[in-house]
Amino acid sequence: MAASAMVLDPKSSLEPPASFPSTRSDLLGLAEQSSDEDDLYSRLKSLQRQLEFIDIQEEYVKDEQKNLKRELLRAQEEVKRIQSVPLVIGQFMEMVDQNNGIVGSTTGSNYYVRILSTINRELLKPSASVALHRHSNALVDVLPPEADSSISLLSQSEKPDVTYNGPRMVRDVFRLAKENAPAIIFIDEVDAIATARFDAQTGADREVQRILMELLNQMDGFDQTVNVKVIMATNRADTLDPALLRPGRLDRKIEFPLPDRRQKRLVFQVCTAKMNLSDEVDLEDYVSRPDKISAAEIAAICQEAGMHAVRKNRYVILPKDFEKGYRTNVKKPDTDFEFYK
Repeated sequence: MAASAMVLDPKSSLEPPASFPSTRSDLLGLAEQSSDEDDLYSRLKSLQRQLEFIDIQEEYVKDEQKNLKRELLRAQEEVKRIQSVPLVIGQFMEMVDQNNGIVGSTTGSNYYVRILSTINRELLKPSASVALHRHSNALVDVLPPEADSSISLLSQSEKPDVTYNGPRMVRDVFRLAKENAPAIIFIDEVDAIATARFDAQTGADREVQRILMELLNQMDGFDQTVNVKVIMATNRADTLDPALLRPGRLDRKIEFPLPDRRQKRLVFQVCTAKMNLSDEVDLEDYVSRPDKISAAEIAAICQEAGMHAVRKNRYVILPKDFEKGYRTNVKKPDTDFEFYK
């Protein structure tokens, strides 16, 4: 009986001890923790590979940028070299596309040429003067309009901007004055449009004479009852057309004579007030001279004297400086003009 009591049950011997973690939840927790660590490690490795790839791309872009800069410098030097050689002047006719166009040369031939990428396409207009490469005829530069006048004269595509509206403007001036009466029409330097008539040989002279004829016509038909007055000023009364000075057109002739001795002294004093004159300079000597000079000529004499002293590296104006200025600016007229004749 005792021996049989010591025999163990084989099923009971297979059961694990009570202290071993045999629950299913513990095993699942350990498996999930291990899986999360594997995922984080995989993501880290993937990000490291991406970072290395980005670094490689950055180095490639930097190298490519350096190569492009070198290419740009070489291209700029090539453009300068092309533009430095003697160029042929031509006339742009038509744009074919962004890189090609048709130009005409001074020989009369037309060429289908390539246009440099550095050329501003907005400047390429018909009849524009352009510079062509001597050997390849490539268009390398756009010239200003005045660069080759002989080409632009042959072209008829540009509308002339010269108008001949002088007589119409004279009529408009008198009409505007009548509409806004009382008014004053002041014509300064009237000798520019009212010189004595002659046999004109050029279009400009004929246009000036047409303006004069319209001015005379307007003043002939000028209604004296209209409160409009005409004032003209000139310092060349001897060149005016006699028809303009006849009674009925200009009622009064007022002369502002040249300064007398007292006035010349005052003008000399004003012009030399800030000049460093030598004690030997006697302004009264120039005032007492019989030559008829205007206030502007006196100012020119003083200015010329100062410039002569500066050219001689002197800070003091001597009498010989004034003598030179006087001889330079004062010229005796051949005949005296009688203003009131």
